[in-house]
Amino acid sequence: MNGLKTVLLLGLLTGLLLFVGEAVGGQNGLMLGLGLAVVMNFASYFWSDKIALAMNGAVPISREEAPMVYRICERLATNNQLPMPKIYMIPTDSPNAFATGRNPEHASVAVTQGVLKILDERELEGVLAHELSHVKNRDILISAVAATIAGALTMIARMAYWAELFGGFGGRSSDNERGGGIFSGLLMIILAPIAALLIQLAISRSREYQADASGAEMTHNPDGLASALQKLDAYSKRIPMMASPSTAHLFIIQPFTGGGLMGAIGNLFSTHPPIAKRIERLTGRRVE
Repeated sequence: MNGLKTVLLLGLLTGLLLFVGEAVGGQNGLMLGLGLAVVMNFASYFWSDKIALAMNGAVPISREEAPMVYRICERLATNNQLPMPKIYMIPTDSPNAFATGRNPEHASVAVTQGVLKILDERELEGVLAHELSHVKNRDILISAVAATIAGALTMIARMAYWAELFGGFGGRSSDNERGGGIFSGLLMIILAPIAALLIQLAISRSREYQADASGAEMTHNPDGLASALQKLDAYSKRIPMMASPSTAHLFIIQPFTGGGLMGAIGNLFSTHPPIAKRIERLTGRRVE
């Protein structure tokens, strides 16, 4: 099923690139869109994990720098017949984590500095089991591809705006045409990021519930993950995760937890289920 979703997402990316290219630049734009589609499809499959890691400032970390992370990952990987993933660190005090890669043999797990500061070993094991569940369930490729597509759509929106502003690929013959082009460019720069969000939402929230359940099975300790989620939620509100919106769905908890109007909009397009519901499913206890 995830393989089919990946093919469909790559097909959608191709169609959007061709549509935007033709709308902005006619035949020349269509050819440019086709070229971008080929490059982006290739990059999405083979390099989406590296793109996601780079976008979030993740750097490789050694066993000496994070012995507990390595120890837990090795134990979980061995017990579940998984290859040992590469370990990365994101230099931020906001607690979070994600897994990426096109298959278990090319998987990476990234944790923030904040995670190691606030979680004990039992809770950290729950978080890492959740991430390795994404690897075991083979939904890390589609997540990484979606991140690449979301970033590409935002980039295309900006390209469309500037192309229309300066007359498109073929030039404009009048100020009225140019004014119309600027208007359509503004629409593109507004609508394309929304399309990116909708693509992310196409990856059902159920994958987080499934990873929670699978992670709890790996550790035989649902309370460890539940306690970790509660801590991550509380601390991330005090120190919001400064992550790219196109990779927000990769993380164990939703970044950008600010309040006000933007927070309400963020909740509307949230790629994660509410923390309270996740904890309730894990433990059977309601969290107020």
